Amino acid sequence: MPRWTFVTNHGAVLAIISHHGQVTAREIARDLGITERSVHRIISDLEEEGYIERQRQGRLNFYTVDHDMPLRRPESRDIMAGDLIRVLTQNRTLDPQSTGQDS
Repeated sequence: MPRWTFVTNHGAVLAIISHHGQVTAREIARDLGITERSVHRIISDLEEEGYIERQRQGRLNFYTVDHDMPLRRPESRDIMAGDLIRVLTQNRTLDPQSTGQDS
């Protein structure tokens, strides 16, 4: 695992949620190589700031992403979350071994 990356875990989680809509914290954690607890914290942060909305249906969470939210850094406020997501999700799928599904 590299010592650092260009995209934060928050950005990576947002991209995965946007691309899949219904995905578990466990699947995200496995895909990113971080703890499930970290994913839950990140999801809470993203929800609190308005980047995602969580809908609970039975035991499942379904997410929607507000692609029109600006990025948080002051020098990047003219870039929308959707712009970042498009770049991060090009040709991207979850690791099929982490979800037990075909990609």
